[in-house]
Amino acid sequence: MFISDTHLGTRHCRADFLADFLRSVRCERLYLVGDIIDGWQLRRSWYWDRGHDEVVQQIVRLARNGTRVTYIPGNHDEMLRGWLGLGVEVAGVRLAREATHITAAGQRLLVMHGDEFDCVVCHARALAYLGDRAYDFALNLNLWFNALRRRLGYPYWSLSAWAKRRVKRAVMAINRFEVALAAEAERRGYDGVVCGHIHYAEMRDVNGMLYCNVGDWVESCTVLAEHHDGRLELIDWAAENGLSFFTRRARSGKAEASAIA
Repeated sequence: MFISDTHLGTRHCRADFLADFLRSVRCERLYLVGDIIDGWQLRRSWYWDRGHDEVVQQIVRLARNGTRVTYIPGNHDEMLRGWLGLGVEVAGVRLAREATHITAAGQRLLVMHGDEFDCVVCHARALAYLGDRAYDFALNLNLWFNALRRRLGYPYWSLSAWAKRRVKRAVMAINRFEVALAAEAERRGYDGVVCGHIHYAEMRDVNGMLYCNVGDWVESCTVLAEHHDGRLELIDWAAENGLSFFTRRARSGKAEASAIA
């Protein structure tokens, strides 16, 4: 299993859905592909509820029950990058800058967060922080927009995700990001790449390389899973389980996702 961009520490994190998923899954390996904890937001104002605690507890439970958990810090949890190279392991969770995953079908995949290939994050840090605040505003607007849709009897629909896909410059930025990550994987002799960062779940061929973006648990609730035969699948947990984005109470999920990573 590959999970990314949960942004624990923010009000927009769907910790209830994520805890529901983690309670329901068994896997041999779990990759946390960056921005799991939102250090940027926590430095501005502290927010941490029981749902966030439950997510951490479920990850630790998986690790203690034999799941090999690898945590690859992103730009929002960059404070953990200072511990890389020291062989740090906490409650069975191992920190790493990146990872190599070999699927059951023999594919070699480079696993990384991907912010290294975001020119704004790398070269215009103040602009990145400004963009983060603008993104928070968009998510708040999205919340009120969907409250109205719910009153009118319509299902959840992400206004912020739609805007990201429709705005030409955003689409071009996503495409450049995908091409850059695929090129890096090819340059280093991999068959593909698994990443996060841009909150846009995708699995496709990019110039002959397999590109997999895990997505997020803010605008959507997506996870990349590898099945026993090596087949990769993007799963939208909220959509497949009929979960409402207005339900703050997690279900006591019983279904088990049979996957191996």
